Amino acid sequence: MTRRILPRPILPRPTVLLVALSALALAGCGNRRVLKPEPGHDLPRAPYGSTYKPNADQLLKPPVESKPERNVDARVRSEERGDDPFNLPPEN
Repeated sequence: MTRRILPRPILPRPTVLLVALSALALAGCGNRRVLKPEPGHDLPRAPYGSTYKPNADQLLKPPVESKPERNVDARVRSEERGDDPFNLPPEN
């Protein structure tokens, strides 16, 4: 009498299952909604000497200095460089 070997059911390893469940749980954490201060708390005070008090959206927007737009390029096409009097060979 021959004994038939049945294939083992394929089950994911516990670590793979844990990582998959963790990723699924973290995927729900990225909700986007309007930012408001918690009850009983206010937004930061206006800068000293200024009457302008920015709201939450304005505080989250980076200033132009941190990410400037590059809309003007000094060279618009490939050009031959002129003679540079300061481009000297190194001294020995």
